Order: sequence, then C-alpha cells, then structure tokens
Amino acid sequence: MSTRLLLATRNGKKLEELRRILLKRGLGEIEVLGLSDVDEFPEAPETAATFEENALAKAHDAAMATGLPAVADDSGLSVDALNGMPGVLSARWAGEHGADEANLRLVLAQLRDTPDERRGAAFVCAAALVVPDREEAVVRGEWRGTIIREPRGANGFGYDPIFVPEGEQRTSAELAPAEKDSTSHRGRALRALLPHVRNLTQV
Repeated sequence: MSTRLLLATRNGKKLEELRRILLKRGLGEIEVLGLSDVDEFPEAPETAATFEENALAKAHDAAMATGLPAVADDSGLSVDALNGMPGVLSARWAGEHGADEANLRLVLAQLRDTPDERRGAAFVCAAALVVPDREEAVVRGEWRGTIIREPRGANGFGYDPIFVPEGEQRTSAELAPAEKDSTSHRGRALRALLPHVRNLTQV
C-alpha cells in the first residue's frame, strides 16, 4: 500500500513538480494528493511575516484537518532594489491574490529606472512538513538571479518570465520542467525536505 502525502495546494504544476522529484529520488511509492483530492477545510490566510511561518501554518492546518502528512510551501520573489519586496506579499503584490500578470507588471514598473547592474533578485521558498502527532520540519531554498525588462517564456508561472537565474541566459519560464526542478528555489527546498519525507515510508 502506498504512503499518501498531501501537498497543500491546488496548483497542478506544484503537484507535478513534487511527484517528479519524489520519483527521481526513488520515492515513487508515495502518492501525492492535492487539496482538490480531499474534503474542503477552512484555510487560514497567509498573514505571517516570513515564508517559514506561512508554510508551517499551511502544513499544520492541512495535516490537522485531514490526518495526513502534509507538505506546504510559501514562496516569493525578493528584489534587492526593493529592499527584499515583494517577499511574502509576492502573490498579491498588485492587490489581488494570484493576479500573476498584474504582479509581474507592477514589479517591472517599480524597477523601470533601475540600472541592469542593480536588478539582482532571488526566488525564495520555505517548505514545511507536518506529520500528525509525530514531526514538524521547515526548510528553505533560494535561487539567485536578475530581473529583466520584458517577460520571456511560457513555462512556469508567477514571476518566472522576468527572472533569469545566475549562470543562465534564459528566464525561468524558458527552462524545461526537469531543468527547473534541479535548480529552482522550490526544487531546492523540496529536496532538503526529502529526508523527512523518506521517514514516512519507514514506519
């Protein structure tokens, strides 16, 4: 019987990313579920000051509501010239949660007069695992790069089309999914969480 793991998201791309990472690390027997696969429960708003606190709160809510081991992440874009913002406000930077195009355009407008050498940024992801009555773990992954002036690419979501990772000429939205898994902030955070996830199969 497979071990079930709830990823507290309705984002299909995040679900597929975690499934690919688990399969690559020999954990393909773990069945990854999303929020659409379980009964609805009240989800607390993301109001904490850090990615880590938000991720842990989401994972805790999901685990307590379903009884399943739950992973949650909180991620965003930290722009040097904006003093680390949008940060935890990345998903609602333009005012409406999940308005990717509006968020992206607002960041570009705020950086319009910023010279290329000062357009450094990082994608940040905190990932948390909560196993009911057993364990809580939180890890962090960062992906450094720069913000370009016009979007490029159709892969990914959010700010991917304007973020060029260090050592790359392509944006995050121009990378193939497997390439992104191996280097991205979320990929790094999820891989750092794998030792804790692996324990689920050893009970």
